[in-house]
Amino acid sequence: MFTFPEHQQSRGYFCHMFSFSSSGHVACMAICSHWCPAAMAFCFLETLWWEFTASYDTTCIGLTSRPYAFLEFDSIVQKVKWHFNHVTSAQLGSSLEKIQEELEFQPPAVLTLEDPDVANGVMNGHMQMPLEPAPNFRMEPVTALGVLSLVLNIMCAALNLIRGIHLAEHSLQVTHEEVGNILAFLIPFVACIFQCYLYLVYSPARTTKVVLMLLFICLGNAYLHGLRNLWQILFHVGVASLSSHQILTRQLQEKPADCGV
Repeated sequence: MFTFPEHQQSRGYFCHMFSFSSSGHVACMAICSHWCPAAMAFCFLETLWWEFTASYDTTCIGLTSRPYAFLEFDSIVQKVKWHFNHVTSAQLGSSLEKIQEELEFQPPAVLTLEDPDVANGVMNGHMQMPLEPAPNFRMEPVTALGVLSLVLNIMCAALNLIRGIHLAEHSLQVTHEEVGNILAFLIPFVACIFQCYLYLVYSPARTTKVVLMLLFICLGNAYLHGLRNLWQILFHVGVASLSSHQILTRQLQEKPADCGV
């Protein structure tokens, strides 16, 4: 037995209760005013359940395959509804007392509107869905300048990787300075590859990542001053700057929702 509170605003403040009860293959729900006692609501549901099971057998209920298969039962629902709306609690007698005792022994669970969604997701093995739909975006087409930045970036990444591996292989005794030089080649290599990824694939916090990659490349090349001349450093920094500009200027396009028509 469950009760759902619902609040509505219409010329004041009103409260309605959704009372729900199920037994076997039959479930009943009633919407009652806030002043209706819980025992009265569940007594109404129990009466409906008895009337329904008396009118239809289990086989008939199990073979039902179309909605609104029991429309003729609405006449009985209206009779029971009229009866409960025009009688007092004292006139219900033992039926109401029995329901009150059951509610004292096992009170109905009061649920919020979010509880059924969470419970259904857990029972079916589904993760809880995000509150907002995931954005459905695609990137703008790749431009000729963007392709050029990718090619130059890959070339810079290859140069950094080759120089870094070559320096590591020919260092018989690795000192702190040589370790720094090796890292100064390999870190810009990773940054160049990641710049290519950022240009091709959308990523959250893209601006922050672009600035960090450009900073790593600039610092790495500044550390390598001596192993590289000024023109080589300017070339690597220029390519990194061009790639950063292409990443930030390649905008997102909102993909039209597929309605399945």
